[in-house]
Amino acid sequence: MAPLKFCANISWLFTELPDFSQRMYAAAAAGFRAVEAAWLYEADVAELQRARKATGLELVLINTPPGDVKRGDLGLGAVPGREAEFRQGLDLALKYAKALDCKRIHLMAGRVPLGSNRAAVAKEMEAIFVQNLNYAAEIFSKEGITGLIEPINTRITDPRYFLDSPHQAAAILEKVGKPNLKLQMDVFHWQIMDGNLTQNIHKYLPIIGHVQIAQVPGRNEPDSAGELNYSYLFTTLEALHYQGYIGCEYKPLGSTQEGLGWMKDR
Repeated sequence: MAPLKFCANISWLFTELPDFSQRMYAAAAAGFRAVEAAWLYEADVAELQRARKATGLELVLINTPPGDVKRGDLGLGAVPGREAEFRQGLDLALKYAKALDCKRIHLMAGRVPLGSNRAAVAKEMEAIFVQNLNYAAEIFSKEGITGLIEPINTRITDPRYFLDSPHQAAAILEKVGKPNLKLQMDVFHWQIMDGNLTQNIHKYLPIIGHVQIAQVPGRNEPDSAGELNYSYLFTTLEALHYQGYIGCEYKPLGSTQEGLGWMKDR
């Protein structure tokens, strides 16, 4: 069995350092060969390129821009009336992805609009998401990029996020039907929304393009106290020959470096 590949999410790890390029050097020094990030858009592209080149790190994944944070946005992929802004954000994500040779972009669905009833707007939001995903998939196919959609739990993290379960995400991917769009499995979110992780991993592995990890409920290191047995989950992914990266998207309990013991035990 090929060993699992871990990448440091530098939006969550090494935050002791103020900027992303410094975090890339720290990740490389800690033994990571790849990193991912949520939003790099405030960082200087040339500086990130230098850090990537100097460290030899692969940039595995970035997210599309959140939109207008002051307005309460968290992605625009499924948000009614914001299609033009979604495309602008997609252009920016592509610019960064191409400059940094990043082959995966998480297409953020966004939140149910304030004052809306989820059930009442679900059909419209899904239709917009499908339309935007089709648009993105066509552009990505020319660039050799894989688009990812990620369910985010609505019980702890974000009550208004539109895409909240692996089943909903899989149904949407089936409607879009594009081979370069995949499912992003964040184990933290999946456990909170649905549990049944073993069955869901087996069921959805063929369409999973990326995995992220954190303990539940604290969202800390995978070996911290909580309800998930990561030793078992890692063995399951290995046994199923999962080839992709596993993103370390968790909040270290202390310093990032002190919390990396779990990785050395793999």
